[in-house]
Amino acid sequence: MGRQEMIRLMNEAGRDGTPFLFVIDFSGEESIFLPLKHPSNEFYFSTPFYQHIPNGMTDNRPFRFEKHPIPFEQYKKSFDLVQRAIRRGDSFLVNLTFPTRIETDLTLQEIFMRSKAPYRLLISNKFVCFSPESFVKIVGNTIYSYPMKGTIDASIPNAEKLILEDAKEKAEHYTIVDLIRNDLSRVAEQVEVKRFRYVERVETNGKSLLQVSSEIVGQLAEGFRCTLGEMLFSMLPAGSISGAPKDSTLNIIRRAEMDNRGFYTGIFGIFDGKNLDSAVIIRYIEECEGKKQFRSGGGITSRSNAESEYQELIDKVYVPFA
Repeated sequence: MGRQEMIRLMNEAGRDGTPFLFVIDFSGEESIFLPLKHPSNEFYFSTPFYQHIPNGMTDNRPFRFEKHPIPFEQYKKSFDLVQRAIRRGDSFLVNLTFPTRIETDLTLQEIFMRSKAPYRLLISNKFVCFSPESFVKIVGNTIYSYPMKGTIDASIPNAEKLILEDAKEKAEHYTIVDLIRNDLSRVAEQVEVKRFRYVERVETNGKSLLQVSSEIVGQLAEGFRCTLGEMLFSMLPAGSISGAPKDSTLNIIRRAEMDNRGFYTGIFGIFDGKNLDSAVIIRYIEECEGKKQFRSGGGITSRSNAESEYQELIDKVYVPFA
């Protein structure tokens, strides 16, 4: 479904108080709109607001999970392209991502059922997402955003202190918080940062990770639901998975990644007739020509180190269960 048709359907559902699921790709040009009164077995999802999941018990059998990342030399070419663009002043922060081929004896549905994440989405035979990152949440007339930027292996001594004091990570997080605050200011008043750089732990099949987030809040005008579609699309793509400034950074991403992200780093969510909750589509495994690949990445700034960023890309390739 195209952008304008999606906006029209979201506006009408917001005005009428009709609950629906929405999925929007990274480019904003391909979307899925699914009224919740007509659940489909091709789409399963779980959010703190609402869920539609397959029947049956979760199988906890041992499983195989092997990852085959792109060669460092290939990553380094794109990293260097991004660094040249940053030095020219075309961007302050670029989120650089790549697919990693994985081998596992788990199906996409088994991964969905076993994952422990606040936001889960499964589109049969296409992809599964188990995202820890909220995009925006609307409760009443209050809109919330929780940008996530900064990841470290929790087993590293003093890991929390290290990531909170790291100059590169701090600058990256400041940039994203400022960008998201500006995005929310397009649709809301009284926008403020309620919590800045708090740390959460994520358990994976390989290791424990610490991730850094902030909380930003604003107030929406009465009647905002009648323009729900315009409001959401005006904030896309999410700043945490693109960069700043957005327009020139998106051009850099297209040159550096040489691949269409599709639904990866888009958004999905639920409107329950009054409130809305949504997530960034990260921690993402897709079926591609009979094989599975996991897409991941991280933010690149002028202070970034190619070896460290490459390792972060690999560390983010996981399933959130043992």
